[in-house]
Amino acid sequence: MQTEFNQCFCAVAKKIFYRYNPVTDNFERYFPTAKVRILSWLRTLLLGCVIGVGVYLLVFYCFDSPTEENLRRENAQLRTQYNILDRRLQSALKVMANIQNRDDNFYRVMMQMDPIGKGQRLAGLDNEKRYRSLATLSDAALVTRLTQRMDLLDRQLYAQSLSFDELRNSAGKEKDKLAHIPSILPINISDYTVSSGYGYRRDPVYGSTKFHAGLDFAADTGTPVFATADGKVEVADRKSGYGNCVDIAHGYNYLTRYAHLSEILVKEGQQVHRGEIVGKVGSSGKSTGPHLHYEVRFKEEPQNPVNYYFMDLTPDQYAEMIQAAENAGHVMD
Repeated sequence: MQTEFNQCFCAVAKKIFYRYNPVTDNFERYFPTAKVRILSWLRTLLLGCVIGVGVYLLVFYCFDSPTEENLRRENAQLRTQYNILDRRLQSALKVMANIQNRDDNFYRVMMQMDPIGKGQRLAGLDNEKRYRSLATLSDAALVTRLTQRMDLLDRQLYAQSLSFDELRNSAGKEKDKLAHIPSILPINISDYTVSSGYGYRRDPVYGSTKFHAGLDFAADTGTPVFATADGKVEVADRKSGYGNCVDIAHGYNYLTRYAHLSEILVKEGQQVHRGEIVGKVGSSGKSTGPHLHYEVRFKEEPQNPVNYYFMDLTPDQYAEMIQAAENAGHVMD
């Protein structure tokens, strides 16, 4: 029985192999068979593949290439820009909603025109096919939402532009109506603070919740009060709860009321013009301090007066007026 040899292979330039023979205590030339050679090559190849795959996975999952780092950085920058654009679009749509509200509920009411229907403002935006091509893009949901909002803003701008053209044409034909529609502040902007807005408020005298049909302008006693449009004085006398009160009928279904005056400077039946002084601020009637209670009524229904200052305020002043009217809670009558 042949003694088992401890094998040792060495390769020289000519691929000559030797192995140690303990019997002769010498290295003897060894000629491996083709099968042994093939198996040796396969083992070496398999080991190399395992090591190569391991190194590849280690590098792939644990390290980013310069190109990948640049792509990640660019993607982060793009997402930040998307978010900024999304917020700006949201703000623009809120501004457009306010413009549409004034258009439908003030400008068109003032000109006695029908409001623009929702279908006109949103025409063509219900076609989902136009957004299918975006589904293959990276961040498809975000890109689609931004595109939809941009399309919405674009369509609403177009519809609003057409509406303003209609209003301009109507206004050009009805100058007399414009002169008789309330459109300025009843007190100089530098002489008052808004103490109470329009809507349901807590009554300062009785403590109950009631509807406040106008705006309260806190001002010093004697501050001039102006007619806000051309018209005819319908009431110039004391009125229950309102104290010294002036009602002006402007025609076209509009009436304005100026209450709690310290003095009345017009007479019933008198014709007045926009900007003419009709009285002075006071605290007559049910009042907790000197102020003007001002109302605008259309077809005998109270309207929010903040919608009737379009000839008197800049956009910034109008925004401040809306905020002051919404936040004011100190009812004075």
